[in-house]
This record gives sequence, structure tokens and C-alpha cells, in this order.
Amino acid sequence: MLDDAEITDLVRAGESDCLELTESADLSKIRHAICAFANDLPGHKKPGIVIVGLRDDGTCAELTIDDDLLVLLGGLRADGKILPFPVMSVGRRSIEGCDVAVVQVEPSDTLPHRVDGRCWIRVGPRRAQATAAEERRLVEKQVAGTQEFDSRPLSGARLDDLDLHYFELAYLPLAVSPEVRVENDRTLQEQLRSLRLLDRNERPTAAALLALGHDPRTFLPGAYIQFLRVDGEDLADPVRSQREISGRLVEQLQAITAVLDVNIEAPMSIDAGPPHRIRPNYPILALRQIVYNAVMHRTYETSTPVRVTWYRDRIEVISPGGAYGEVNSHNFGQPGSVSYRNPLVAEIMKNAGYAERFGAGIAIARRALAHNGNPPPEFSAEENYVWAIVRPQQ
Repeated sequence: MLDDAEITDLVRAGESDCLELTESADLSKIRHAICAFANDLPGHKKPGIVIVGLRDDGTCAELTIDDDLLVLLGGLRADGKILPFPVMSVGRRSIEGCDVAVVQVEPSDTLPHRVDGRCWIRVGPRRAQATAAEERRLVEKQVAGTQEFDSRPLSGARLDDLDLHYFELAYLPLAVSPEVRVENDRTLQEQLRSLRLLDRNERPTAAALLALGHDPRTFLPGAYIQFLRVDGEDLADPVRSQREISGRLVEQLQAITAVLDVNIEAPMSIDAGPPHRIRPNYPILALRQIVYNAVMHRTYETSTPVRVTWYRDRIEVISPGGAYGEVNSHNFGQPGSVSYRNPLVAEIMKNAGYAERFGAGIAIARRALAHNGNPPPEFSAEENYVWAIVRPQQ
């Protein structure tokens, strides 16, 4: 448990998504707080503290802190109201001369927690019931601690749904060194299992169907990229070109790269000497990184595609699925803030040459835009999607 000095510092800073103060032993309120701290939606991975005996402003409520109260609070862990059981501890402390009961709740790996069937989270200094999207994020955090969606087999999928010829000729040489392939005599099924593309029952995983499937959208209907070029600044303006890019993962990445490249404008200068190209309105490296990032980190459990919309004054890239794991709306796109919703998809993209270094894509895009004279990229991490905006060279 945190020591007195650490708890005092928290109290002085006021209620937050790590601290709740309550002047009475309102068990219902305390259960909700315990549930919220165990869920740890912000992803702090730090204990949440409930202090019983302090008012909201931090002043002493003069509550009697006896053994009966401590036993009552400790019993909240296993009284069947909070499920699964939270990991917590209870103790008596003195905070600036005021006797209080302190409940310390550890962030959980078994998510989501609920009180009487309702999921509670912390939103800044207050508690709230989780929305459907917030509950989904908690479920994803739980999956992230066990087996991610892209590594799980999909219902109804069979080995016949994979193009084994494509695997052997196109992907296997990228994923396994020639020396290893020469030295072993494993069957294709064994090689697929070693790359986590089949489970032990020879059922294809989601990533296998995405990368090797004859028709990935049979099982993953949203696994495509929608490109739209608008001759204006609004979706209501005339459409200049549009394309729906389907197929296997690498085929999609190849196609969207070509589409981005052909739409970039690089003016010619004839002021001095022979004509020569000047800086393009968008650097292709930045656009690639942002779109590849959207494809890598999106949720594939939806029928919604990655959408790339090219307006006259900006490019918008929308990736289905909000922030994931340790990444949230506050730290999205910042150095060191990386969590992989689809680690196996990320591995496949890395093997195929579509990810230079894990976690570096946005940093590379920022640098390329700055070097080309473009404004920094803009990101918005919402509950159900991540929105990126790139603006042309100034």
C-alpha cells in the first residue's frame, strides 16, 4: 500500500482518476469506486485510492475509523457485488491529523469488472457507468492480456480458405530466412502454425485469413480500404475519383500506395534553367505511414473499412476502432505511446516491408511533413475511430 506521504500528496492534489474521497461509509458509492479503479480505463497501471473519512475538499469528516469499519470495507472484495473479485487492500491511516480508512485498488487483468451487472469507470475526478464503446475498450484490454483478435481462429474458417500456394511462394520467404527453410522439413501446416497463422486444430486465425485468404472479406467484411477524391472541401462536392481496395493485406497496401502516389501533385518550376520538380503538396512517405498505421491498428471486428478521403484542402484518414490498450486520447501519436490491437498483423506488415520500425510510423510522418513544409498532422482518438488529418504544403 502507498505510504502516508504518497497518500497525503494525492489528497493535496484533489480528486482525480486515481483518487476518490468520501466522508461517509456509503458502501454502494465505495463499491462503484472500487469497480472503476479496478477497470483502469485510462490505462495508468497504478493503484486507485478510495479514502473514507475526508470530504470532497479534503477536510476531515471526523468519521470513527474502527476495526468494524475496516472489516466492512475489506468484505467488499468478496461479497459478490463486484465481479470479478478486485485486488484490493484496506488500512487505517492518519492524513494531516485526520484518521481515515484507505482502500487501495490494483488495476485488473480480468476485465471488465461490474457491480450488480453494471460496469463503472473513472472519468477524471468522477465515476460514471461505461458506455458500450468504453466497455468494448475494457474487453479489448482483457483480450490484449490473453489472445488478441487477430491471433484467434474465426468460426467456420478452414485450411481450404487459405491460398497455400501464395503462402509458400510469397509470404513464407519474407517471414522465415532461407537457411531455416532449407534446414527444416516441416509441412506447410506446421509452418503456418509456427507463424501463428493456424491454431492447434488447424483453424486459420483472423490474421491468416487477412494475409492469405482467397477472399478475406468473406470472414472479415470490413477488411478493405475506401478511397475517395473530392473536388472540393466537403463530401457534398463533386467526386473526382473513387476506389474500393480489397484483397489480401499486402495487395491492399500495394494498391493504396499506388493510389496515393498518383494523386500527389508536384508542380514544375521553369524559373531558372531546365524545368524541375519542386516539393510536392504532400510527401508520399508521410501519407504511407499514416495509412499503414490505420490499417495496422484498426479493429477488424467491424464491417467498416479504413477510409481515405482526399479533399482540395486536406486528406482525412479514418481508422475504425478507437484508442487501444495504453494509448488514449491524450497520448495518441506521442513518442512511447504504443499498443498493438493486432500484433500479428503488425508482424506480417513488418515482414512484408510495410513497417520500418514498430511504433515509429507517426514520428516518421511528422518528420516527413515538417521537412516538406506541411503543417503537423492532426489526430483525434475517439471511442469508435481514430481520425487523422494531413494538410498540404504551406
